[in-house]
Amino acid sequence: MQATTSVKAIIVVIGLALALGGGYLLGISRHEHWASTPVAGQAAAKVQYTCSMHPFIIRDAPGACPICGMALTPVKTEKSGGAGMPVQNDGEAAGVIRIDPVTLQNMGVRTEKVAKRQLQRTIRTVGLITVAEDRQFSVNAKIEGWVERLYVNQQGQPLHKGQPLMEIYSPELVAAQQEYLLATENRRRLVASPYPEIAAGAERLLEAARTRLRYWDISPEQIRILERSGQARKTLTLASEHEGIVTNKKVLEGARIMPGEELFQIADLSRVWILADIHEYEIPWVRVGQAVLVELPFVAGTVIDGTITYLSPSMDNETRTVKARIEVANPGLKLKPAMYANVSIATGAAEETLVIPQNAILNSGKGQIVFVALGEGRFAPRSIKSGVRDENGAVQILSGLSEGEAVVVSAQFMLDSESRLREALDKMLGPKTEAALPSPATDPSSKKGDAQALDELFK
Repeated sequence: MQATTSVKAIIVVIGLALALGGGYLLGISRHEHWASTPVAGQAAAKVQYTCSMHPFIIRDAPGACPICGMALTPVKTEKSGGAGMPVQNDGEAAGVIRIDPVTLQNMGVRTEKVAKRQLQRTIRTVGLITVAEDRQFSVNAKIEGWVERLYVNQQGQPLHKGQPLMEIYSPELVAAQQEYLLATENRRRLVASPYPEIAAGAERLLEAARTRLRYWDISPEQIRILERSGQARKTLTLASEHEGIVTNKKVLEGARIMPGEELFQIADLSRVWILADIHEYEIPWVRVGQAVLVELPFVAGTVIDGTITYLSPSMDNETRTVKARIEVANPGLKLKPAMYANVSIATGAAEETLVIPQNAILNSGKGQIVFVALGEGRFAPRSIKSGVRDENGAVQILSGLSEGEAVVVSAQFMLDSESRLREALDKMLGPKTEAALPSPATDPSSKKGDAQALDELFK
């Protein structure tokens, strides 16, 4: 009986030792299990592959892009809190992208330097020849009378200054001649008067009579003839005070004319105006005083020099153009009113300015952007402000770039898409806060497993 009790005691001691050892080994096993299990946020970095043109394509093995067929390239990563995260700009400033040389070659990316030079542009347009407004004249009657003889009796007749226009009979002119003759005789008799006031009065009376005739366009030569002859004439001749072409004749021989009535219209065509249309985008290149070359389309090789004398302050709402007034000489009267002429305006910037090719600029709703090459396959978008553009595709840069910088002139639309897609990709693959996993020391399932092992051992 005593021996049986001793055996039981030994079995209990052995059981306790096994239970404690098993619990210890079980704890070690669980600890090693937890230590070897990858925890979210602590996983070993894995190399992934993406397409440079379509960065949202990510694969675990190299291959070809399913969209464009380009070879996939490794995604560069950096560790942040133990988590691997794709980084496309390698810590560069916001918006900077990096593309490997093979991809750049496949994309056909080309760059050009920002240079400083003068811009030149030749504006070619069509102009309408018109009569210069300051060379149009109207001949009007200043006294009532009748046209006894008409010397200029057809439209289009050329005139020179002083050429007779018509002979007019007017009772008022006859009376004015008689008054002038009386004043002449009165001055002759009183010129030797011992009283200077009387002689001066006679002189003033004669001058008043002469002035009246002059105001009615009676020439000084006719007044001298009247004074020499001493006889009033029935008709007096009205002469042209302007040189040009009769563009409108409104009087007939024998007609009665009244004061203020228009008799002729005369235009001097020795110089004419050309009204040319300047488009809205060409306005910054044009200014008053610029030289112009005018060529007649029907006379090959005939070129006439002109000058811009006026730019309209308002724009035509339908054609979106501004009228430029060009004044040119018209030797031989080759330029006829209402004819068309080809106009060439050679323009240029007043001083050197920064320029880049026009195809380097991306226009967006918010402004203009270019991609600047930073070297080693890095590119950065840059906002700029541009000015005038020449006929060769060069654009003036007002701000945003410096001389010597390289800008992308081809495939920049791809770079713009790349920049936007990578920005979206960075946002999608940004670091996330992972929920902390329970440690083995605080795992309730671990404590529960140890208790169950002891109970099963003592059963």
